[in-house]
Amino acid sequence: MLGGSRRVGPPEGDASRERGRGGALATRGRGPRRRACGRPERLLYRPCVSTAVTDGIRVMVKSEYRPDRSAPGPGRYLFTYTVRISNEGEAPARLLSRHWIITDARGQKEEVVGDGVVGQQPRLHAGEAFEYTSYCVLKTPHGSMRGTYRMVRDDGQAFEAEIAPFSLVVPGALN
Repeated sequence: MLGGSRRVGPPEGDASRERGRGGALATRGRGPRRRACGRPERLLYRPCVSTAVTDGIRVMVKSEYRPDRSAPGPGRYLFTYTVRISNEGEAPARLLSRHWIITDARGQKEEVVGDGVVGQQPRLHAGEAFEYTSYCVLKTPHGSMRGTYRMVRDDGQAFEAEIAPFSLVVPGALN
């Protein structure tokens, strides 16, 4: 399955841990307000992670190359990305729409705009999180994604929650 979503309850503390897919441990904590990746690892490929916080909404994205769903010969590189949207503020917020900017290694850009994510417009109370997985296909072995989520508070205040840039990289492509 390439797509999916789940609602996650409030964190257990400032640096809580949770078990992810495959039993791997993931750590949640109060890190920098924005962190993006893109540096290739020399010895071990690690999925790329980016984080941004806007008006109390934290958006963390982890991307991963999927060789089992790719065909490099004809130029088809499939990447999955898992997004975790957390409400670290005090007021509820609903995700209305998304705006992605996808750039390949040749600099060609594609913009994707649409309602909600994976067919949903999640409403997040304080301390709640929503997580989903989707995918992107590139014609080149590396590229990047960035964007925004259009959010609205119960009082009608709307804002754009930043999705910090993150890399889509086939292991070894940038070495």
